[in-house]
Amino acid sequence: MALSPVAFIWVPSTIAWVCFIISVGDPARFIDWSWLWLLFRATSPYFWSAFGVALAVGMSILGAAWGIFATGSSLVGGAIRVPRITSKNLISIIFCEAVAIYGVIVAIILQTKIDYTAPSPELGVYDKYAMYSGFSIFGAGVTCGFANLVCGMCVGIVGSSCALSDAQNSTLFVKILVVEIFGSALGLFGVIVGIIMSGSVKWTA
Repeated sequence: MALSPVAFIWVPSTIAWVCFIISVGDPARFIDWSWLWLLFRATSPYFWSAFGVALAVGMSILGAAWGIFATGSSLVGGAIRVPRITSKNLISIIFCEAVAIYGVIVAIILQTKIDYTAPSPELGVYDKYAMYSGFSIFGAGVTCGFANLVCGMCVGIVGSSCALSDAQNSTLFVKILVVEIFGSALGLFGVIVGIIMSGSVKWTA
């Protein structure tokens, strides 16, 4: 018996809600703001920074691999009957690979933004500058990573269609390539926003 697509939304949401109520410990209060603030204050900003760097490069490579898989399989399959499409349509593979390069560049930039600062000896927590910097780098990594993930998927699917269309009618290649170029530009938006978000990182006062 197949589950309804709605179940994939409501079941995890219900489980997360029950676990959250249990973790807060007060069913009468859905969100314990003091407990949440303590959770984020107690978490090292270097964890968030490293998590952001990992997401920037990991999600970008995942998107690039997904795109190369979609484009490459269609390109190799179509080239069996129409070998001429292999030369022109390799540009679709290059566009997908560029998505991974975006993530590597942003990850290197974010890594250079990380500086060492010690927590407060009295309270054992980091000051607001360190926390702000950690969250900024995390946000920049998430923005870049997910933007490049969907960009790689977009370029891969359009590149796959481009290869198959070129196999049937060579005049369609340039027209679909324009769509692919605009799809590849989506990843640059995440890169730009990620760099801007990390530009104000300041670990100490």
